[in-house]
Formats: sequence, C-alpha cells, structure tokens
Amino acid sequence: MTVLRTVARPLLASMFLVGGVNTLRNAPAMAPKAEPFADLVQPLAPQAPLSPANLVRAHGAVNVVAGAALATGRLPRLSSFVLAANLVPSTATGHSFWNETDPAAKANQRIHFVKNLSMIGGLLMATLDPDPHKKILVRRAKDRVVETADTVAGALSR
Repeated sequence: MTVLRTVARPLLASMFLVGGVNTLRNAPAMAPKAEPFADLVQPLAPQAPLSPANLVRAHGAVNVVAGAALATGRLPRLSSFVLAANLVPSTATGHSFWNETDPAAKANQRIHFVKNLSMIGGLLMATLDPDPHKKILVRRAKDRVVETADTVAGALSR
C-alpha cells in the first residue's frame, strides 16, 4: 500500500467509524428518522424484525465493519462500495431538506445532504482505486485478452 493510500483510506473511513459507533449507541433516539424507510422495507420482508431501531442498528454495524475494513485496507473496493450504498438511504431519510420549513434547518440539512453526496462520490472513486500490487479486474481481463491474442498470433505465424 502506498503512503497516500495508508493515509487516505483511514481518513475516508473515519466518518463511518465514528458515525457507526454513535449510531449503535443511540439507535433508539435515531429510530424516528428511519421510520419512513422502515415503512418502505417492511412489506418486502414481513416476517423480519425490521423496526426502525433495528434498521438504525444494522446501518451503524455496516458502517463500523465496512469502515474498519476500508481503514485497514482489507477489501477496500468492496468496503467502499458497501459504505456508498449504505449512505444512500440515510442521506435520503436523514437529510431531507425538501421537507424542512425553517430556513436555517433547511440550509443545514441541504449542507449535510450535499456533504453525503460528495462522500458517496469519493467512496465510488475508491471502488475504482487499484491496489498497486493487484490490478483492477477490468485491467486484468484486458491483459489476459492481449496475452491470448499474442499467443494465438504467435502460433499462427509459425
């Protein structure tokens, strides 16, 4: 891992680690914000215990686990993608500035909404970040095609 990755990955993951621990500690207090999302998800799995508090706990646990994986460089592309996907519902339900009537609260929620969008963008960019010791899957596939074409061309020219 390069020095830049050694520094950047934990910095990017820090918000998710801190936020995930905070979410796990305060799940009941945060549950009312998750109620609209719980109402959407509940019909999909009526037997599952998908209460708002449980969804908040699951969200926090995903942030802690995937954040720790990203910070330590374990499965960094997958953990970045999981964090980005996990951030989408919390951004939509937790920072719905379009529902605010107070101008100050609306401005605050808009800032957090846009901040989360920028974090999603950064995480999606991190999913494309190749490890210097292992080429990204698309590049490995392209290299394999080139090697095969060279082998076939060499065999045909004999």
